[in-house]
Order: sequence, then structure tokens, then C-alpha cells
Amino acid sequence: MEFINSKENKLFKIIKKLKQKKYRERENLFLAEGHKFLDFSTNPKYIILRDGEEENFPKIDNFNCKKYIYSDTLFNDISTQENSQGVILIYDFLSNSMENLGENIVILDRIQDPGNLGTIIRLVDAVGFKDIILTAGSVDIYNDKSVRSSMGSLFNLNINYLSEEKLVEFLKLNNYNVLSSGLTNESVNYNKVKLKNKNAIVFGNEGQGVSENILKVSNEIVKIPIYGSAESLNVGVATGIILYKFKEILEEYEV
Repeated sequence: MEFINSKENKLFKIIKKLKQKKYRERENLFLAEGHKFLDFSTNPKYIILRDGEEENFPKIDNFNCKKYIYSDTLFNDISTQENSQGVILIYDFLSNSMENLGENIVILDRIQDPGNLGTIIRLVDAVGFKDIILTAGSVDIYNDKSVRSSMGSLFNLNINYLSEEKLVEFLKLNNYNVLSSGLTNESVNYNKVKLKNKNAIVFGNEGQGVSENILKVSNEIVKIPIYGSAESLNVGVATGIILYKFKEILEEYEV
């Protein structure tokens, strides 16, 4: 492994900029920090170790990629965590596609918080769904906090972005049963929803909910009743409650 100690190193300069979306998109690279990512089979492009950590991560030998040791100063410059474990993996952007989507897809409309996005990615993976569509204006899936919060589930899903206009067109063209979360006079309790062969389940922006244009093409508006004094639920929590209930309903249909 090559030891890097110069801030003039070309790769160091590139990796340092990956904290910003525009540079991630320019390089088609993103970083994932922590030993957890060594548990996944997706092959990184580079692995960066902090000086002195060489013997702590024998799993890096499982990967066919370039590996480097960075001095403490350089490693701290690229780290996204206050108490780093000493290993950073750099990946190419994932190959996602709008082709051959599953019968049940999750749509996230203008989700802003990267922690919420990572949590939802992990939930969708846990429930067994495979496809997520985010509307334009949603947080970047390659934001370091989104990647970290996904706990590796990012690698297991097919995640795409569409403009609101193209999303509405897609839903109409492909005859999805569109179920949007929201509180209206017509909202149906989540445990009383009728699912069909193809379902698109929509969760909205943390503050504004699902957009009016998507609500207009929704077959049902779905709500989670609140029995106490709380005004609303966090979108990650709401997603977990609804998706697990829908999974239960779908399994009942199969029986």
C-alpha cells in the first residue's frame, strides 16, 4: 500500500472534494466511512486507511482495488466523522435503472434530511422492496450521512431520480395504484388500504408533505392515526409503520 503524506496528491484533492455534491457528480464517486462497509461485497474503487490502522482491517484483502495509507492530517481532512474508525471506501456511482421495476415501489417526494433518506433506504431493503424513486429536489443519496444511515442497504436497492412531471407521467403510463401518505378529509387509515398488483407508495417532504400534483393522481391518501398530542410523525417512522403493514397485507394476498 502506498503511503500518502502530501496535500498536493491528486487523489487526495479529488477525495477531499467528494463532500460536495457537485464534485461527486463530476467524478461519479462517493465515499463511505467505517468498517461496516467492509462487510459488503460491492467492490470499491479505492480504500483509504489512516496511518497506523493497517493491521486492524484484514478484510481489505478481500477487495480487488487500490489501497492507500494516509497520514493523520490527510485522513482527517477527508473524514466525515468526528471519531473516525480509520477506514474510508471510495465507490463509483451505482448502476441504477428505470427498467424492470418491481410491482411495489417507494416514492420519496422532496425528502430533505439525509438521515431520513438513509433510514428509509434501510427500511425499504428490510421490508424486501427493491425500488425507490426520488423526485428532483430531494437530498442526494450519496450524501455522506445518507450513505452512513443506510448501513449498506444503498447497495441492495435500485434508486432513481425523476422530475415531478416525469414521475406523474410514469405513474399514469404504468398503471400503478398510487398510495400517498397525508392527512386530508378523504384519508384512509393505513391498516384499511386495499392494495393491488402494482403499488406505488409515496412519502412526502418533512414539512410540506406530498405535492399537490402527486396527490391528484393518487388512488388513495393514507394516514397513520395519532392518538396523543403529537402533531405528526417523522417521515422515517411513518415509512416504517406503513411499509411493514403493507408487506403484511401483501403476504396475506399471497396466501
